[in-house]
Amino acid sequence: MVQASIRALLLLGALSLGACATRNADGVASATPGDPWEATNRDVLDANLAVDDAVLKPVAQGYRAVVPEPVRTGVRNVLDNIQEPRILVNNLLQGRFLDAGHTTMRFFFNSTVGLGGIFDVATDFGIARRTGDFGQTLYSWGLEDGPFVMLPLAGPSNVRDTVGLVADGFTNPLTYFIPFEGNVARAVVGGVDLREQNIENLDALRSGSLDFYARLRSVWQQRRDVELGRTGDVGDRIDVLEDPGAR
Repeated sequence: MVQASIRALLLLGALSLGACATRNADGVASATPGDPWEATNRDVLDANLAVDDAVLKPVAQGYRAVVPEPVRTGVRNVLDNIQEPRILVNNLLQGRFLDAGHTTMRFFFNSTVGLGGIFDVATDFGIARRTGDFGQTLYSWGLEDGPFVMLPLAGPSNVRDTVGLVADGFTNPLTYFIPFEGNVARAVVGGVDLREQNIENLDALRSGSLDFYARLRSVWQQRRDVELGRTGDVGDRIDVLEDPGAR
């Protein structure tokens, strides 16, 4: 759950094309359709950013300075490989049986030939990573998004995906075979590694936004629309911040 929360916070600013919040004559942000809790959500974002500035970013910078890049890549590959069973479960629950087959092959090849996932040989074999989370599963079952919500640490979400975020903590069979301490360590290392990947991109996104909250809300929805199959494609790796407007 800790890793999922930090991951969600960092996924926020993927695409560009920012948006500005609607403000009244006093300069106070007014509620936007689909975001009835905007005032509270903005306060939560401020708290999230304070934690990032005080803890997450400095730790990520230290991790980058101490751990060589090839080692960081190997750690990242192992953490991704551990998540494949969770993706597989959601692929099956959504009836995406072809994706489930691809996910199974990825896990098999990376766990064996890739030495426990240290090397992502499946991608080299042309087997790209699939998406699959329980919020996506609930969407495939017909549940509506619900209001936008900014979660502590977890960042942008909506009511349906918040339920899915909690459920994802229980849908990976591997977590039941890993001691509690191991799961906590895995979550912390995964969060630090993800933050390290996004140091420059997140800085650029924040400094380039007139209204960071409104921009996150907009780009998060764009990102989620892609993950749900509503529109387009965002490339091979969707957990790294990328600003197409900066290209």
